Amino acid sequence: MQVFVILPAAGLGTRMAGPQPKQFLSLDGLPILIHSLRAFAAVKQVTAIYVAVRKTEIERVEAQIAEHGAGYGFEGRVHVVEGGDNRQESVANALAAIPAADEDVVLVHDAVRPLIDAATIERTIDAVMKHGAAIVGLPAVDTIKQVERTAHGALVTATIPREFVVLAQTPQGFRFGLLRAAFAEATEDGFVGTDEASVVERAGHAVAVVPGSPVNLKITQPGDLELAEFYLRQRRIAV
Repeated sequence: MQVFVILPAAGLGTRMAGPQPKQFLSLDGLPILIHSLRAFAAVKQVTAIYVAVRKTEIERVEAQIAEHGAGYGFEGRVHVVEGGDNRQESVANALAAIPAADEDVVLVHDAVRPLIDAATIERTIDAVMKHGAAIVGLPAVDTIKQVERTAHGALVTATIPREFVVLAQTPQGFRFGLLRAAFAEATEDGFVGTDEASVVERAGHAVAVVPGSPVNLKITQPGDLELAEFYLRQRRIAV
């Protein structure tokens, strides 16, 4: 069995309000994308990693991989493919490039979650092998309200018990054949999901949940970089 990783990194990252996509912002002196790549390259079970980026960014990403990959297991394992106009298209393009068998494992991870740890990656692989599909998720700690959007603002329509809710993170993992079939069905129907799990759920397959961590944050808006820097400092102290 082989394990493949897809990092969709074709987004523009407009919520950061900066001059470049957030996956290329510097975190502790390195592009965020490189931190994410190093995290997966450090897991021995990972066969290869596919990064999906905009066509105009391919050369930049290949140069960053060459510059920062020495000694981290990038050579022969990290590949760059052209992404699409949205996340689902980027993942589909990467799936088409992966030389996988149906029973192999594919993990999809947000390129801007650079603090994912090896133990969580390994637990996700194990869960996919057992269940066929699994995501990393956090329990909800706040009270969850369902709302209706109106011209005058949001109105609460229900309170959802927290035990029925998890906050989805990545990686999200699947048997290759299952994910490929679910994506093909979604494309045929014109369905675009919010994440890979939503596409697989729509195809009727149950998705298991692997416990996540607040440290596995998604760098999305100003302030997240500072928090990520703090977590990195804490890791160094712990070591």
